[in-house]
Order: sequence, then C-alpha cells, then structure tokens
Amino acid sequence: MRLWLNSSRDRTMTATGLNEAPTARRRPKSARRPPISRFSEATVWRPFQSGWRQLYGDFHALGISIEWHDFELNANGAFEWSRSFHPHSLELCLNLDGHGSLRSANHATELGPLAAGFYTTGNNELRAWRSPGMRHRFITVEFSRRFLQDHLLPCDGAVHPVVEKCMLVGSDSAGLGKIHPLTAEQERLISQMLHPPSFQAARRLWYESKVLQLMVDFFFERQSGEDLFCDRQKRLARERVERVVALLRQHLAQPPSLDAIGRETGCSPFYLSRTFSREMGMTIPQYLRKIRMERAAELLRSGNYNVTEAALEVGYSSLSHFSQAFCQTMGCCPGLYPLKPAAPAPAPSSGE
Repeated sequence: MRLWLNSSRDRTMTATGLNEAPTARRRPKSARRPPISRFSEATVWRPFQSGWRQLYGDFHALGISIEWHDFELNANGAFEWSRSFHPHSLELCLNLDGHGSLRSANHATELGPLAAGFYTTGNNELRAWRSPGMRHRFITVEFSRRFLQDHLLPCDGAVHPVVEKCMLVGSDSAGLGKIHPLTAEQERLISQMLHPPSFQAARRLWYESKVLQLMVDFFFERQSGEDLFCDRQKRLARERVERVVALLRQHLAQPPSLDAIGRETGCSPFYLSRTFSREMGMTIPQYLRKIRMERAAELLRSGNYNVTEAALEVGYSSLSHFSQAFCQTMGCCPGLYPLKPAAPAPAPSSGE
C-alpha cells in the first residue's frame, strides 16, 4: 500500500534527508545465503536520476518504505507509474504537484495536486500513469501485507475495507481508497519528511511514528451511522467464519494454528475465536473435531477404510483419542460403526 503527499505551495523542497535502514552484520562468505531475486524500484526510477529518493525504510526487510519523487515529464507521453508498485502491497500517496491516474478491474480514480489517496496493488493488477507535460512531486509510503497485519489486526472491524482486503492472504485483486485533500498539517509533514527535525540517532523512531500517524489518518473507515457499522460488522463476521470453515475442511488432517488462521482471515486470533463461537455455537476446536468425525464416519461407511486408516486420514495418530472423540460425536465406538440397520418389521396380514 502506498501513500501520496503532493503540494504546490512549497516549490523549494529538495529531495534531501535520505536516511537508510542500518545494514545487518555481514555473514562469513561461506555462510551467506544465495542471492534472492527481488523487485527493485530503483531500476524503474533510474531514468529520472535524482528524481526519486528513498527517505526511509526497506520494503522487504522492514515492511515499509518512504520515497520522494520530483521529476518532469515532457509532452510526448505519460509515465507508467504502476511499474514501481510492489505486488500484494498497499501504497499511500501524498501528492503535491502533478496528476496521477489509477485503474483497477472495476474502478478508476484521479489524483490531483494537493491530494492524498491509497491503493492496493493486488497481484500486479493495478495500472497507474503520471500525466505528460507537467512536474510531479509526491511522497509515497509503501506497506507490506505483513506490516499491516502486525499493526492493524488488533483494530479488527474498524479499518477501511480496502485495507482489510489487502491484509487477507489469498486476496489478489487491486483496490482503490477514497481521495482526500491534503490538510495543512499533512503538507507540513511532507516538508518534515524531507528534512526530519530530529537527531540522526532518533531518525528511525521519528519516521516510524509519522508512518503510524498516517495510518491513523487514512486507513480507518470514515462513515457515520451506527446501523451501517453494525451491518458491516455482521457481514465481516459471516465472511470470516466461512473462511475458517473452508480452511479447516481443506486441511482436515493437518489444520493450521489459530494464529495462522487469523492471518489468513485478517483477524486477531482472540476476536476470531469469539466471532466463530458466536456465529457457529461452538468453538473452532469443537467444530474441527465434528467435521473430522463426520469425515471418518463417511470413510468407514464406504467399506474401504478400517478404523486405524480412518483415524490417520483425519489427522489422529492416537487410536484411543480417535475412538473417544468418535464415540462422543457419533454415539458409538468406531469399531461398531456403521451399525447394521434392523430388519424391517413384517407387514400386517390382511386377515388381521
């Protein structure tokens, strides 16, 4: 996810104040891992020379990256800005000068001067261009999915739907948030990001505090009406429960942990457990045992599995634990299942 900061009021800004994350301790040559191929924004912006600067962060290592852009386009053609987007990320753009166009599969939006907006890139599905024949000045803040999950999962139900969708593992579609005019305070923040008013030793804390403030300003739902909020909460609860059910059925023998399910559904484990119990009338472990025993009963009825094979098929390594769970769920021991149906009673004769 990226954030833009764009302002035409301050024409004297320069792309200084570059602050890079501290480098990690170098490993011995023999112990180094082979290099990993990663998308590099610097390559995309290389034609603009000093028109692109990373002010702080590392998208891959820290999950955030703050970048300054200041370049001019001639009248011959637009610049495909989306080539600089990281897949499965969210970007906030603070746009001072220039026009940007963004288009997903179902929506399109325009970002003008002195405006801010955010968008999710999906699996390289978002397309964006910078208009020709004008100067472009803006700041972007890029967020990885994991960074958003770490900071926003405890805020479940309150964040903007586009942000919420970005946090959901398996969601590959792009999304566009609403465009808002920059406030005077946000314009000042752009200037401060270029010239941080802090000691070098405190620079990392300063930048990260500003990133958190921007998340508060932009990533939470801006709507009124208690009824609308309650309806949305109910819809989200149903969707998450359906996702949990699908995950458990898909991984019946080796179900994911509650933390992993929380990451998959974009919800904190504590809140997810409460939501599931309220919607289904049982806890997640109770539901898992229920569908495991139903599957085991189905295998035993087929006649192709004995008790031990059915137990292993649904994820039980202990036959005694399986037998106990089966008996509690199905009402009889697995060795006696399926019970032979009783012979039908003879029909009464016509003479009786």
